[in-house]
Amino acid sequence: MIKMTQRLQTYSKAKAIGIGAPGPLDAKKGIILGPPNLPGWDYVPLKDIMEQRIALPVVVDNDANAAALAEAHFGAGAGYESVFYITVSTGVGGGFVYNKQVIKGANSCAGEIGNMIITNTGPSHPVLNKGSLELLASGTALQRAGKQQLNLQGDAGELFRLAQNGDPTAKDIIEEFINYLAIGIANVIHTVDPDIIVLGGGVMKSKDSFMTELREKVKDCVYPQLRQSVRIEPALLGTKAGIVGAAMLPKQSR
Repeated sequence: MIKMTQRLQTYSKAKAIGIGAPGPLDAKKGIILGPPNLPGWDYVPLKDIMEQRIALPVVVDNDANAAALAEAHFGAGAGYESVFYITVSTGVGGGFVYNKQVIKGANSCAGEIGNMIITNTGPSHPVLNKGSLELLASGTALQRAGKQQLNLQGDAGELFRLAQNGDPTAKDIIEEFINYLAIGIANVIHTVDPDIIVLGGGVMKSKDSFMTELREKVKDCVYPQLRQSVRIEPALLGTKAGIVGAAMLPKQSR
């Protein structure tokens, strides 16, 4: 990260650096606390390390918060007061933006829905809860199920392609994924009641295979009076959302 920043031609003109990093983390101190998908990154003072080497102010926040910020300002959430962004990728993360400001929580853990318990069964993990949303409805979860049940060696996209071609096992895995993700989204809706849920992350490359069913499943899981107002849309900024949001962090932190 340091070498890449120093190689940028515009580095000398920069006034600050924003970093979107996997949570959990301490956004106030810029410390990475032990993300499930970054083994060994325990209590890493990323802000201090970067500031010492780059000699510019550095702001660190959850990568999902950064993406949420970008989508709320420039993407699918633009024009809405409250936007909850969910990334479904290697893991599952979330960020809540209200009135264009990220809601971080007392310990920088607001929106950490990946560790939300969906069921009391499921694989174990050294950091995450058993039966958590991330272990059941992430790209990694799909990849794991594809490998265990179909001996697939590719990513989640391969599983979606098999399901579209009628493979019954692949279809069952995707159906389970949709059910778990729908429960997680319904829990978010009942907790913060956002204007819109925005879905991003690598799994959304296969959105055409599951978005319609996902919307219907979510409606089945919420209060009847909420069903007509459920709004779930794919992210518009794609993989750039986190980068755009990270660039916005220093200004947002003033």
